[in-house]
Parts: sequence; structure tokens; C-alpha cells
Amino acid sequence: MKWFLIFWAGPILLLGGWYGLSYYDMSFGIFMLTRKAHDLVFQIYGNVLGIPPETIPPLVARAIVVDSLVLFAIIGFRRRKTIVAWWRRRHPASSEAALAREDSLSSAP
Repeated sequence: MKWFLIFWAGPILLLGGWYGLSYYDMSFGIFMLTRKAHDLVFQIYGNVLGIPPETIPPLVARAIVVDSLVLFAIIGFRRRKTIVAWWRRRHPASSEAALAREDSLSSAP
């Protein structure tokens, strides 16, 4: 599980770090972190994909969100028994207790 999350978060942090530093031209003397390289990379991707370069960052952000939701849904599904047990320990029969109270106004048999 640890490696799974590392391989998920690593590329996202690397891409986000590069994007943030190059967008604000905080290059620290490295060409790849300059705004010129930033614009060149998105120009190349835009030409390859046939779309305007300024539409690529929102598409990438949306893809990261969707992929993350799918990933966490898979993890949640695989660990559903542990999650349900944790939830029941945290909220001990609150819904069942409300239905089974003697002072209920229901007169159904």
C-alpha cells in the first residue's frame, strides 16, 4: 500500500512542482524551470494534440482528480471491511438504537 501511494503521489508532486515553479519563473538557474521552457512544453503538447496550449493545464488537472477518485474508490473497495468496522466502532449502533428505543411513538406491532 505504501508503494502504491508513493507511485501515485510521486508523479503528481513532480508535475505540480514543475508546473508551479516554471509558471512563476522560479528557475534557480535551471532552464527546465523557466517560463520559456514552460511555454515551449505546452506549445509542443498543443501542436501534438491539435489543441490550444492554454487548454492543457485544466485538462491535466481534471485527469488527476478523476484518476485520484478512481484510485481511492479502488482502495476503499478493497478495504471496505476494515472501513466498515472502523465506522461501527466510531458510531456504535446510533441508527439501530434510535429505531429500537422504547419511547418510540410508533405503535406498530
